[in-house]
Amino acid sequence: MRLDKYLSDMRIGTRKEVKEIIRKGRVKINDSIVKKSDIHLSESDIVMVDDRVIEYLEYEYYLLNKPAGYITATDDNFQKTIMELIDSKRKDLFPLGRLDKDTEGVLLISNDGVLGHHLLSPKYHVDKKYYVETDKPITPEAEEIFSKPMEFDDFVASPARFERIDDYHAYLTISEGKFHQVKRMFERIGTRVIYLNRVEFAFLNTDGLSKGEYRHLTKEEIKELYKLANLNMK
Repeated sequence: MRLDKYLSDMRIGTRKEVKEIIRKGRVKINDSIVKKSDIHLSESDIVMVDDRVIEYLEYEYYLLNKPAGYITATDDNFQKTIMELIDSKRKDLFPLGRLDKDTEGVLLISNDGVLGHHLLSPKYHVDKKYYVETDKPITPEAEEIFSKPMEFDDFVASPARFERIDDYHAYLTISEGKFHQVKRMFERIGTRVIYLNRVEFAFLNTDGLSKGEYRHLTKEEIKELYKLANLNMK
């Protein structure tokens, strides 16, 4: 990998800024100052900026407490995207799955495409738990209805776990994540979802995070996600 790409990937600056940092002699490779940005690095090279070791991280993993009003996309010309909430200069980050613009809660963001594909595949049945508020009382039969497969034109929802809080509030845990799935499922029982918050994705939740805040996943959490996705850690 080129030195300038290495440093820009690690958020030292843009490619232009990184080249200027290198030109000024602030970068060392194996304790020797370098002033050329197109040097190619080997895996054993130690890179330093202002005498600080810059370790290359191939993948980044974030947990965002998504607020309403942001679309789940990497860029958009007209609407605010969830990427505006993440302070990273990496160009390859993307959301693992999606939440509607008005839906809040747990959203994972990474550049690990293989893990993302496995976590979102129905084959691995990764649970997503939602807190739901409805416009009218939830039918007494809701638990029984949701406990069976629910057929739609474009897919069949697997049995879901329904937990009633009261007539207007409940939790619903699903293993897919299709477009408007929770809202469509509640429409089937004659109610409209007026507020939706994904409170859990697998074992992850937003405890300690205010709306719009995020954190890095821990190594232990990443390891557990790989286990759920039936993958070996890289």
